[in-house]
This record gives sequence, structure tokens and C-alpha cells, in this order.
Amino acid sequence: MYDIFCAIILGIVEGLTEFLPVSSTGHLILVGDLLGFEGDAATTFKIVIQLGAVMAVLILYWKRYMSMLKDLLAFNFSAKNKLNAIHMIVAMIPALIVYLLFKDFIKMYLFGPAPVLIGLIIGGVLMIVAARVKRRVTAENTDNISYKQAFGIGLFQCLALWPGFSRSGSTISGGLLLGTSQKAAADFTFMISVPVMLGATVLDMYDSREFLTSDDLVLFLIGFVSAFVVAMLAVVTFLNLIKRLKLEWFALYRFVIAALFFLLVM
Repeated sequence: MYDIFCAIILGIVEGLTEFLPVSSTGHLILVGDLLGFEGDAATTFKIVIQLGAVMAVLILYWKRYMSMLKDLLAFNFSAKNKLNAIHMIVAMIPALIVYLLFKDFIKMYLFGPAPVLIGLIIGGVLMIVAARVKRRVTAENTDNISYKQAFGIGLFQCLALWPGFSRSGSTISGGLLLGTSQKAAADFTFMISVPVMLGATVLDMYDSREFLTSDDLVLFLIGFVSAFVVAMLAVVTFLNLIKRLKLEWFALYRFVIAALFFLLVM
């Protein structure tokens, strides 16, 4: 019964934090540590529930993804000032390469409470710097983002491989530093979240396949559904929130959470 309670709580945490610049993986690690929900099966569970959040975005943005897929299959990239699959691909490549090269190191040394707290703080500092540096905005919306900017945002996304940094926090900060508006950076972050998270989840699930047993199926399903439902309710609200609120507010939240968990966990 306690495991079901943990599954629901972690599913809610995943759904609420996946699309905010506060690090969902970091929150799952810290909350899981507080609940005593640890071990190989727990790690696999945290991977599975990410799919719930992925499905929420896929459903909400399916028309945009289908349009890009159609253009990709037809090799139609002639339209200027239009976000297409090439933008998505070049933004995904850097993190994919870094993950494949260093995934064992990352899982061994960075998936713990102490590295997460450090990531929360350093990621918060990056967000404050990105919000305050003056730059010329060249992309007011996603259709204005260049391939160079997409690749640069992809480089910043590599920071998110350190739990606590946050994928959306890193990419939005990167977008701001590279000349996109906060709205464009937030929209682009949501768009690339599906292929990035799908790819990472599939790779992680393959690595953890021995821990995917029928005994844990109900637990995994409960966490998946919890994450999906909460993410569906949260995505639209949070997207508007990210576009309107300055990054400093999210950075402040990260500092407060890091301090609280330092007192509770460390």
C-alpha cells in the first residue's frame, strides 16, 4: 500500500515539474529519497513515469508534430521562417552524443541528493545570468529560430544531463543568451521535449529492462497515469507561466528548495 502511495506522489511530482525550469529528475530523486523509495526498481519506475508526461505534450501538440513529420518525409524544408524537423534534430544531437558517451558516469556519480542540490543552485545562477544579460532579440517566436540558434540551444541542453540543472531551465537560458525571446525559448523547449524525452526514456528502459517485471506493472501503471493526468492539466498553465514570469522567480524557488532539502536530506 505504501508503494502505491509513493507511486502516486512521484507521478504527481513528475507531472508538475517536468515542464517547469526546476528539474523534474532532481525533484524525483530528492522526493524519492525522502520517501525511502529507492533501488533499481524505483529508478526504473522514475523512467517509466516520464512517458506519462511525454504523452501529455504529444497529445497537446500532435498537429504541429504531424506537420513537421509530413514535411520531413517529403523533404520539404523550403519554407523560410518556419520551425521544422531539422531544427529539432540539430537541437537533439549534442545531448544525445554526450549521453551515449558519459551515461555510465552520469548515473554513477550524478544521480544522488548532493549532486542534485548542486545542480539546482548552479542552474539557478545560470537562469539569473541569462535573464539579466542584455542581448538583441532576433527570434520573437519559434518560426524565427535559426538552425544555428537551435544547435546552440541543443548545446545548453547537455547541461540537463546533470540532474538538478533542468532541461527546460537550461534550454530557455540558452535561448535567451542566443537571442530568442523567452516566449520563443519556452515554446521551442516544449516542442523538443517529446523527441528528447522519448529517446532518453527508451534508452534508459532498455538499460533497465531486467528490472521491468510483471510484479511491478500495477505500480508503474499508477505512476504513469498520475504523471499523465497531472501533466495534461499543468502543461498549458505552466507554458503561459514560463512565458510571463521572469526566470529569476524560478531561480529563487530552486534556491529555496535546495536549502530545504539540504536540511531534510543531507
